[in-house]
Amino acid sequence: MISADIAIVLPELLLAAYAMLALLFGVYTGKDATATLITWVTAVVMVLLAFWIGLGGGTRLAFGGMFIDDAFSRFAKAVILISGAFVLVMGRDYLAKHDLLRFEYPVLFALATVGMMGMVSAGDLMSLYLGLELQSLALYVLAAIRRDNLKSTEAGLKYFVLGSLSSGMLLYGASLVYGFAGTTLFSGITEAVRGSEQLPLGLLFGLVFMLAGLAFKISAVPFHMWTPDVYEGAPTPVTAFFATAPKVAAMALIARLVHGAFGNVAGDWGQIVAFLSVCSMYLGSIGAIVQTDIKRLMAYSSIAHMGYALMGLAAGTSFGIQAMLVYMAIYVTMNIGAFAFILSMERDGRPVSDIDSLRQFSRHEPLKALALLVLFFSLAGVPPFIGFFGKFYVIMAAVEGNMTWLAVLGVIASVIGAYYYLRIVYYMYFGEEGAGVESRMGPVQWVMLMGSAAIMLVGVINLFGIEPYAQAAATALVP
Repeated sequence: MISADIAIVLPELLLAAYAMLALLFGVYTGKDATATLITWVTAVVMVLLAFWIGLGGGTRLAFGGMFIDDAFSRFAKAVILISGAFVLVMGRDYLAKHDLLRFEYPVLFALATVGMMGMVSAGDLMSLYLGLELQSLALYVLAAIRRDNLKSTEAGLKYFVLGSLSSGMLLYGASLVYGFAGTTLFSGITEAVRGSEQLPLGLLFGLVFMLAGLAFKISAVPFHMWTPDVYEGAPTPVTAFFATAPKVAAMALIARLVHGAFGNVAGDWGQIVAFLSVCSMYLGSIGAIVQTDIKRLMAYSSIAHMGYALMGLAAGTSFGIQAMLVYMAIYVTMNIGAFAFILSMERDGRPVSDIDSLRQFSRHEPLKALALLVLFFSLAGVPPFIGFFGKFYVIMAAVEGNMTWLAVLGVIASVIGAYYYLRIVYYMYFGEEGAGVESRMGPVQWVMLMGSAAIMLVGVINLFGIEPYAQAAATALVP
């Protein structure tokens, strides 16, 4: 029996074993001298695991239903692993240049990814918490990895304190759910609420507390307060990681929880998710308007985009899950390209992130400015770029889920949000000459920027064929 369970969780076990071996290798072979090698090997291992996981089929349960391997988890894991690998290699040059490349860095990346993989496959409240905390503990350290910098230390501490608060809320909610349902298995919770026209009050309170704890992980309002400060204070490669893979994992975990354990009472949690969606879209869009630092702007952008993704989840349908998965895949691709550029911003050899420094950038770097224009237009949801189709999917899902009011509010928020993206484009092409910024890119960063921009255009044809995979993933979660 145990051998069958281990076979199902083998990808996670292999990545965890690799991380521990890499840690030992780094300690015994000169520490940071091997950091570049470990970084590249970690990225290769993650990509190979993504392809291996993608070859799987069917639905398998391990450890009595605590771990679920299905099309939904495989789709999410592939996005998490590939985006994590890209961000890892993309930030290597930046870290090496600023003397931040430590051999522990890729190891923490790998361990955080193991936690994310556990999150999206969780079928039980205990395995949910185990994966979530493994991810969180690694991310706390990554946020504060620049120990001689006050902002980085503050970012790590703030993330840790608020993360601990969210974990407490999640655990309190889980204890309420267990107390009223009598089980921690998602399938058991479903059985406990089956036949109920309305969720029992104790379970509803438990679900609300759990959603509050998980909303922190995706920066949903009103649990977003850590995001701007942590994005600004953490080293830029770490910020790029925060903005990609962990968001996919947390969003997939919320979908797994509400549909796997409370799918019979979508009307109860749908209102909560819709509230989080509206608040996130509007606060993110309005808060970003006044930002002068591009990393803080991307933080508010992340808050708004999680609001759009939650719109698909709030619909409570299989198509809503499909729309959410497509949106998250597109969102991650756009962010990788945007942060590839942000990593390269510097003046006199020092990293800068003020938006004013991009004035007249197109005169000096026309190709990079064009790539950035494409990415920001796509983030704003301007047609015909692929970002428009991501928003169109979730808006259509809301309409089909009888939430037309939510779709209308989403369109209005998208119009508001377009302003701060277009402002950067205006600065690059029409703004007055400012202090200026140099964009020194390594080959990997250049490929990520140009490749991401190209995807925003070429992907319009058929979204690179991810629709059938997202549909299969959604059907596995919501038959």
